[in-house]
Amino acid sequence: MKVTNKTIVVTGGGNGIGRELVLLLLSKGARVAALDIREPSLRETEKLAGENSRNLSLHVLDISDYNAVLRVYDEVISRFGNVDGVINNAGIIQPFVRINDLGFEAIEKVMTLNFYGTLYIIKVFLPHLLKRSEAHIMNISSMGGFLPVPGQSVYCASKAAVKLLTEVLYAELMNTQVKVSVVFPGAIATEITQNSGVDRPKVPADNQKTGLSPMSPVKAAEKILKGMENNEVRIYVGNDSLFLNFLYRLAPGFATRFISRQMKSLLPD
Repeated sequence: MKVTNKTIVVTGGGNGIGRELVLLLLSKGARVAALDIREPSLRETEKLAGENSRNLSLHVLDISDYNAVLRVYDEVISRFGNVDGVINNAGIIQPFVRINDLGFEAIEKVMTLNFYGTLYIIKVFLPHLLKRSEAHIMNISSMGGFLPVPGQSVYCASKAAVKLLTEVLYAELMNTQVKVSVVFPGAIATEITQNSGVDRPKVPADNQKTGLSPMSPVKAAEKILKGMENNEVRIYVGNDSLFLNFLYRLAPGFATRFISRQMKSLLPD
């Protein structure tokens, strides 16, 4: 679906990939409703949009609050009249600890926001999207949605749930005008650790010599939006995501041991 003159909802539009998606969409002539839990972050996105901000609406929202999602739906329709696409980008990670040491409060927070938040947005906007002549739902999973990452057990589970939810949604909607995509970002240079309220682990020098540098949010947004415009079903963002997807399919045991070695030094003894 080409985004020019379309109205797109972007969750997590206040920073990182979400912000760059908002700015890129606006530059391509789309109208954008940016959703984020942090108003100052949204205001910064608006400032960066410059003159394009005339086609931007800001909505402070915790996507894990279903009633709040209903409210924002009404706000977006009131502002733009319709919605043609949704990009479910908002998400958080968990503390870098093994599952035995992960508290239930953190577990519920990650699952509720990453999975239920995505589901709420879909449930609220899908009936409207089905009435459009052309529409698109894009859900951001993660490299951790197909590969086990020690120290991110529940985050991986939440993103695996998003992956399969998206694939089932694709199957259910394949004979409709609503296209569906799932995105698997690898390491992206964002502030997700800080925004998740998680302490940033120290990465030893040896772990930085993998040859797989984090991708910039700008490049990630370009890759993701190109996938939307080409109606790609699966979009792998970053060489690490591409490489590890191939490796995990080819030799899952070896791939698991490889990523475990990479994560070992980040986890407390």
